[in-house]
Amino acid sequence: MPELRREPVSGRWVIIATERATRPTDYKTNHQIIKSSFCPFCEGNEGKTPPEILAYRNSGTEANTRGWRVRVVPNKFPALQIEGEENKRGEGIYVMMSGIGAHEVIIESPRHIQSITALDNRNIEEVLFCYRDRLIDLKKDKRFVYGLLFKNVGFSAGASLEHTHSQLIVTPIVPQLVENEMESAKIFYTQRGRCLFCDMIQQETDTNSRIIISADNFVAFAPFASRFPFETWILPKKHESHFEKLQNSEIDELANVLKSTLVKLEIALDFPPYNYIIHSAPFNINESEYFHWHIEIIPRLTNVAGFEWGTGFYINHTPPEQAAEILRNAAGNHE
Repeated sequence: MPELRREPVSGRWVIIATERATRPTDYKTNHQIIKSSFCPFCEGNEGKTPPEILAYRNSGTEANTRGWRVRVVPNKFPALQIEGEENKRGEGIYVMMSGIGAHEVIIESPRHIQSITALDNRNIEEVLFCYRDRLIDLKKDKRFVYGLLFKNVGFSAGASLEHTHSQLIVTPIVPQLVENEMESAKIFYTQRGRCLFCDMIQQETDTNSRIIISADNFVAFAPFASRFPFETWILPKKHESHFEKLQNSEIDELANVLKSTLVKLEIALDFPPYNYIIHSAPFNINESEYFHWHIEIIPRLTNVAGFEWGTGFYINHTPPEQAAEILRNAAGNHE
């Protein structure tokens, strides 16, 4: 019969509809192609984007010209703007402030490719280095307290351009979802003296039924209370609260695990649209004994409808144990 499972980090409940269990081929993914006669992210079109903030370039090449491997530019239509002050104010019961922050685009390749998995591991390492470098730089600005790195792949996942890219939005407040995660993790740590995420890694490793990839320093698994079919998390096995504190020696392995996981999803689910999000501790916390950075990968196979919006519950038709087995057996094994 169906199971109600509680996700320990957020506290939300998920219905695992075991009697309606589905196979990967039962999901009709939206392969709507984002067609455009012109791509501003391709090499040679550097003048069609705002001036670059950071680029990893071949020796001897100049900014905003050819010769880059990874390039960061401000979003042309930013959700938040870098200029200004907080200007917090109230209007009766309502609170508002200026929309300051940063919104950047990380262009992951000069070639017009649709998936980061088309890059070799060294290129993906540079993307991860770029993530780290931008967080380190932006956290110096004391107006900002949180940075969210995310990737939208496919039209139904929110991508407006097919050229492989990620985004970074930095905000002057900590998002409520992150606050909730941190509060749950803090309560667990206070009660048990251990990190909730570290315990989760240990339990998943011991159980092994939801593990997809286990490497020396990172693990990928289907969460016990997965909100969505084939939802996958990647966590460092060593406790670390901030993504930007990743060591050079760890980035090589993380690039391999991330690529291997995404290849498995693409093979098993026929190149689904997906989002991945990096949850890291806020800038204004030096180190957290209870929060653990992680990557959440969410294939966009189903739609959130009235029940989900009305209750905060999610209905998942593919048990995570089944999803993990399918992904373990897909090609793209970690080496």
